[in-house]
Amino acid sequence: MDPLWMLAAEWWWIAPTAVGAGAVTAVGVRRSRKRSGRRLALDAARSDLRDAQREVGERRRAVKVARAEHARLVAERTASRASSADVASGRRALKQAEYDAKAASAYVRARRARVSAAQAELPRASQADRYPVARLHRAHDAITARWMDYETDPAKLIAYPVMSNGKDPAMAAFLAAARRARDLRPSSTSGVTPAEFSAYRDAVADLERTFDVAEYTAKERAAGRDPGASQAWQETAHDVLSRSAEALDRAAGAAASAFATWTARRKPKDDEPTRS
Repeated sequence: MDPLWMLAAEWWWIAPTAVGAGAVTAVGVRRSRKRSGRRLALDAARSDLRDAQREVGERRRAVKVARAEHARLVAERTASRASSADVASGRRALKQAEYDAKAASAYVRARRARVSAAQAELPRASQADRYPVARLHRAHDAITARWMDYETDPAKLIAYPVMSNGKDPAMAAFLAAARRARDLRPSSTSGVTPAEFSAYRDAVADLERTFDVAEYTAKERAAGRDPGASQAWQETAHDVLSRSAEALDRAAGAAASAFATWTARRKPKDDEPTRS
C-alpha cells in the first residue's frame, strides 16, 4: 500500500478532533463572555419579566374561574340552593382575584421598566467597576457603613439605642436581612448566574428598606413619638372597611332573598281566578 495512504489511515482522526476542539473553545469563549457579568442585570431583568408575565396569565385565569364560580352561586341562590353568605363569599373571592390580577399587571410594568433601565445602564466591556455585581457590592457596603456609623459613634449610641437593640422588631428585621444579604453576596463579580444575581439584588433592596425602617423607628422614639401609631391606625381603618364591606354583602344578600320570597308569595296561583 502507498505509504501516504497508510499515514492517512493512521491519522485520520486528527482533523475531526481539531475541529471539535475549536468548536469547544469557541463555546467556552462565548460562555465566559456571558458569565463575565457585564450583561448580568439585563439577563436577570428579562428572566424576572418572563416570570411576571407567566404570573399574570395565571392570575387572569384565576379571575375567570372566580367569576364563573360567583355566577354559579348567584344562580344557586336564585334557586334557593345557596345562601346569601355563599354568594358574599364568592363575591369576595372574585374581588380578591381581580386585585391579584391588577397587582400582577403592575408587577409586569415594573419589570419592563427594570429591563429598560438595565439596557440603559449596560456597561462597556472595559468598565468592570460598573458591572452589575460590582454596583450591588457598593450599595451593600454603603448600607453596612450607615449601620456601623451608629455602632461606632458614642453620641449616636446614646441618642438612638434602638439601632443597637437586636430585640427590637425593626432592628431584628434589619439584622435578618443583613444575614441574608451576606449569605447571598457573590465572592467575585464574574461567574454569577442571573438567578443568583436576582436573589442578591432583592436581598440588598430588602436590606436597604429594613434599615430605613429601623432608622425611622429609632428617630421617632428618640423624639418621643410612637412610630407604629400611624401604621396601627391604617390597619384598623382597613379592617373596619373590610368588615363594613362584608356587612353590606350580607345585608344585600338578605334583602335580595327577602324580596324573592315576597315576590313568590305575591304571585297568583294558576288555579286562582284573577280578580278585577
